[in-house]
Amino acid sequence: MTSPTDLCYLSATDAVALFRRRELSPSELMEAVIARAEEVEPTINAFTDTFFGEALTAADAAADAYAKGTNRPLEGLPLAVKDEPHIEGQRITEGSLLFADQVASHTDPIAQRVIDAGAIVHARTATPEFSMAAVTWSHLHGVTRNPWNPDLTCGGSSGGSGASLAAGSSTLATGSDIAGSIRIPSSLNGLVGFKPPWGRVPEYWPWNRETYAASGPLARTVNDSALFENAISGPLDTDMFSLEPYQLPEPVPSGRGMRVAVSTDLGYFDVGREAAEALAHATAALAEAGIESEPVELDWTDEALSTAVTHLNFLSRSMLMSVLPDGAWDQLTPYIRDWFEDSPDVTVEQWWESWKYGDHMYLELRNKVFGAGFDALVCPTLTRNDIPADLGRGDDADPAALRDMLTFCMTYPFNILGRLPVMSVPIGLADSTGVPIGMQIVGPVEADLVPYQVAASLEAQQGPFFNTHRPTLAQPL
Repeated sequence: MTSPTDLCYLSATDAVALFRRRELSPSELMEAVIARAEEVEPTINAFTDTFFGEALTAADAAADAYAKGTNRPLEGLPLAVKDEPHIEGQRITEGSLLFADQVASHTDPIAQRVIDAGAIVHARTATPEFSMAAVTWSHLHGVTRNPWNPDLTCGGSSGGSGASLAAGSSTLATGSDIAGSIRIPSSLNGLVGFKPPWGRVPEYWPWNRETYAASGPLARTVNDSALFENAISGPLDTDMFSLEPYQLPEPVPSGRGMRVAVSTDLGYFDVGREAAEALAHATAALAEAGIESEPVELDWTDEALSTAVTHLNFLSRSMLMSVLPDGAWDQLTPYIRDWFEDSPDVTVEQWWESWKYGDHMYLELRNKVFGAGFDALVCPTLTRNDIPADLGRGDDADPAALRDMLTFCMTYPFNILGRLPVMSVPIGLADSTGVPIGMQIVGPVEADLVPYQVAASLEAQQGPFFNTHRPTLAQPL
């Protein structure tokens, strides 16, 4: 008999198969996930709002849909939505005291699509203020902790989504990514996180014009991610930048016969020993799965960081400042105040000039990877995973601790190169912290299937991560 905890870690694809065979009801799964949330939330604090009563009612309706054969792709699955996309009638705080009581008047595309696909939104997940940090804490919602080690961060900005999946309090969860906000929490929580190419998942203004940004799925298995991604991708008639349909095969086929290029440091990152060793073990496992690998040397430099920061200061910072109400300053978190105060104003000319380095980065990939016989590039997701859950929090905290957080995130280069599909997959646990380690798989422009195939081969070789690893959820110190 399946234990309640095992139900909480049931894959979405297995759950749908059991629903179809009438061997498990959506209500049984929802009840288990809700019970798990009530058990773990005092430790991890992943949720900002819950809708458990409504979710149980919706689960009964999902059971009827399976009985009638009218079920949709995500029918009856407990799915947590980040506190960033709007859902009409629900609170949307952006992790900010300034918007603690704001209620959405419309529903954003990613949320509408998961609802239309039959998923049940049972909770909203925590973010740092305005989703602009690699850790997840705010004045409004407090600190969200890593289920594997509650003293350390679950990552950001989709940190609550990552923590809930790792803890078993959701089956699927949404994320968004402007500098790594899907892949960072995926790495730190042992998840499969996919940053689609810009435009694959449609957006509303202004984010449909932000080429660094992408919404996408967080899941515990590769096939779960494909199931989810297929439900949210595809064009939207109000978003002229949205891409044509691209359906991933389900289940995801093997990548046997592919070749991957390996870069431990992308040319300029200072990568810790555990991340480097885990990457080496992962490429050895890929070889056993029939995927060859070979190291490559990229000549990228930390000019990539200045390129990303220039862009974020020019677009995201100005967009956020435009919506701040009068008297907002004292209510902002230190990391947002510091960003607004200490970041230089960027001219159009400086922003435009910064794109030149992005072109250089892409030519390097084209010449040394995609044009040199390799199907994909693999590299660590993060240089380290020992970041405190409350980094930069408290009256005596140094704002620079958060200002420099991109130095350990090997994710933002692939937001500069926003048309590339990128996935983070788990490749081990750090002995020093007990926190998972992630590897990025980077595919060619708009070739979404490539990272999925490499990930599927690795998962088939090593087994789904949560089949052999589960957090113990010790109380934080």
